[in-house]
Amino acid sequence: MTTETSQTSLAELAEFGASIRAALATLSGSEQVRDALFADPDPRAWAVLAGQLELPGMLLPEEHGGGGLTTVEAVVAFEEAGRALLPGPLFGTAALAVPLLVALGDADALARYGPAIASGELTATVALAEDDGAWSPAAVTARALPDGNGWRLTGGKHLVVDGADAGLLLVLARTPDGGLGAFAVEGGAGGLGRTALVTLDLTRRMARLTLDGVPAVRVGGDAGAAVEAASDVARLLLAAEQVGGAQRCLDMVVGYAGRRIQFARPIGSFQAIKQRLADALVQIESARSAVQAAARSTGRDLARDSRVAALLATEAYTSISAQNIQLHGGIGFTWEHDAHLYFKRARTSAQLLGAPGDHVAALADVLATEID
Repeated sequence: MTTETSQTSLAELAEFGASIRAALATLSGSEQVRDALFADPDPRAWAVLAGQLELPGMLLPEEHGGGGLTTVEAVVAFEEAGRALLPGPLFGTAALAVPLLVALGDADALARYGPAIASGELTATVALAEDDGAWSPAAVTARALPDGNGWRLTGGKHLVVDGADAGLLLVLARTPDGGLGAFAVEGGAGGLGRTALVTLDLTRRMARLTLDGVPAVRVGGDAGAAVEAASDVARLLLAAEQVGGAQRCLDMVVGYAGRRIQFARPIGSFQAIKQRLADALVQIESARSAVQAAARSTGRDLARDSRVAALLATEAYTSISAQNIQLHGGIGFTWEHDAHLYFKRARTSAQLLGAPGDHVAALADVLATEID
């Protein structure tokens, strides 16, 4: 992941997005998403995402096997992933683990894990939240104690994206001096308990981890600033995913409104329906603009702009996914229709990396600092 301004043109970004959408049309269609609700996602899909589209390592530096892309390109990829409701380890690996690895700046860790992540051989995630589910470094209580040349971790983690399956876990824990450290834990490490959770959104796997003297390798030094920087990037990519999901919901309901006949005319011709669909489009375009603006921000600007993008994208997705169900009428409430899948993803995404209230409070702090 580079902080340099992207040199990719709008035409190239559109072509990039179109290539991903075409691939996901077959890799993450309705049938594939539903198959992944109760079984592992098709490994052939991950092979294409990693081997052909090179998405897992797109934000990794080129010298460590990655694509060396910026967040400008990454938000395009994640918007398409959200549109397709893509199951599997892309979010945990590319949106959570990779930004943290890069922000930590540990050259040895990047050399050790980067090529395997970029090739798709290794999936990864970040374990930060604990019992209260808060995505907040201040809430971390898991402990890390030195053990010879390594460390031992004790405690628990909750709501870990892909926590039951990832090959690499980047666990945040407190060091003896009270600082925050990031520790690499292998998926099969001794003392590590991984329990898959049954959550509202079955398309995004979550797990609870128990750490009982788990052997770990420290990555970088104090991780406080790196976690904040990586969280800004992850929040931005989640917002892009939300925009994609909201757009898909709008596309679904616009198509239905043009086909559903009531009183001898399409329901989309009624003014009440037109107004709601127009309002939905305004919400989506506002959120997309915020995402694209944040994608070109760095440092403190990104800390602010990613929160704005998160707020607008969360509002758009939660609102439009609900309207998608309502405007489809009776069919929209059935298991057979895909509307409920997007509704559930919208609700869980709204809490994943901070609730709207958390974003508002963080923005207030940022703005107060800027005014001072």
